[in-house]
Amino acid sequence: MTLRTFLAALTVAATAITMTACGGTGSSGSGGGETLTVYSADGLATWYEGQFTKFTEETGVNVNLVEAGSGEVVSRVEKEQSNPQADLLITLPPFIQKAEQSGLLQPSGVDAEGIPDDQVGPDASYLPIVNNALSFIANPGANPQPATWDDLLRPEFKGKLQYSTPGQAGDGTAVLILLQHLMGKPGALDYLTRLQANNVGPSSSTGKLQPKVSNGELLVANGDVQMNLGSIRDDGSKFNIFIPASADGKKVTVSLPYVAGVTKGAPHADSAKKLLAFLVSEDVQKTVGPDALGIPVLDSLATVTGEAAGPSTPEGVLKDAEVWVPDWNTVLAELDADVAAYEKATGS
Repeated sequence: MTLRTFLAALTVAATAITMTACGGTGSSGSGGGETLTVYSADGLATWYEGQFTKFTEETGVNVNLVEAGSGEVVSRVEKEQSNPQADLLITLPPFIQKAEQSGLLQPSGVDAEGIPDDQVGPDASYLPIVNNALSFIANPGANPQPATWDDLLRPEFKGKLQYSTPGQAGDGTAVLILLQHLMGKPGALDYLTRLQANNVGPSSSTGKLQPKVSNGELLVANGDVQMNLGSIRDDGSKFNIFIPASADGKKVTVSLPYVAGVTKGAPHADSAKKLLAFLVSEDVQKTVGPDALGIPVLDSLATVTGEAAGPSTPEGVLKDAEVWVPDWNTVLAELDADVAAYEKATGS
C-alpha cells in the first residue's frame, strides 16, 4: 500500500479535551458546568488542549483528560465497570477492538460518513480520530545511525535500546505484529529473542522512552510518527525518526490510528457522543495535520501536496515507506497466544 492509498484508506476522529500534564487529570477552565472524562493513550496532549477548549466554549461542557499506555487505559475502564469513571476511551488498535469485544463500549450514534467502513466499529461503537503509524527514533549520537532491522542487533546498542512491551503498549504490540508480517511468526520470535540482548527491559508506555533517547540514556527506541514529531516540536526533543528497512532496503510500517469510543455506563454519555462527533467534524479534522502532526481521517482531507509532505510532517516521514493496515480483529483473536509465545521466547 502506498502512502497516498494509506491516506485515502484510513481515517481518524479528532478529539476535543482540556488537559494537564501527561499522565495526569485536568478540567477545562469553565467553572460550574458538566465535566466529562477522557481516558486516552498518550501522544495527543497538545492537540487535545486546543480542541477541548473549543469544545467547552461551544457546549459549556468541561473535559478532564487522563493519559496512560494504550493497554492501561482499557484495563482501567474494565476495572471500573462497577463504578464507571471514563466517558470517552481513546486508544490504539487492537486495544480498542478488545474494548468493544469485551463489552466496554456503547453505540455512539455519530455520523461516520467519510471514514472508511472497515475502520468503524459495529454501530459506530468506535471511530478513528487521528491516523498514525509505527516509527523508531535514534539519538543523534548513534554513529552510524541505525537504518535497518539488522542494525538494531548491533552490539553497540546493548543496554541502549528499548521498545515498549507487546500486549501492554500499542506501539510495542505493533512492533511484534509488524515483525510477524515481515518475517513470519517464527522469524519474528527469533529476531526478538536476539534483540533481547540489547533491550533494557519492559515499558508499558512508549511516550516515556522519548526523553530517554533525547538525553542519550537510550540510543534507540520505538515510537509512532505523530507522537515523535510532536515531541520534537513541543518538547525540543533531540532524536531522528526512521522506519527500519529490511535487508533489501524496503521500508514497511504498520498503521496505528488513535481510535475513540463512548464507554458503557459513561456518566456523561450524551456529552461524550457530542465530543466524539466534534472530533471527527471537518473543521477539527483540518487541524490534525498542522496542530497534532497526524493525518486526518476524513477521505476528503487525506491528500498530500506541497509543503504538507515536508520532512517535519507525517507524510514526509512516511513518503518512502509502505504502510500496512492489518485486520485488527484477526490480530486480536491471536494476540494472547502471540504475546505468550513472545514472553516465553524472550524471557520477559
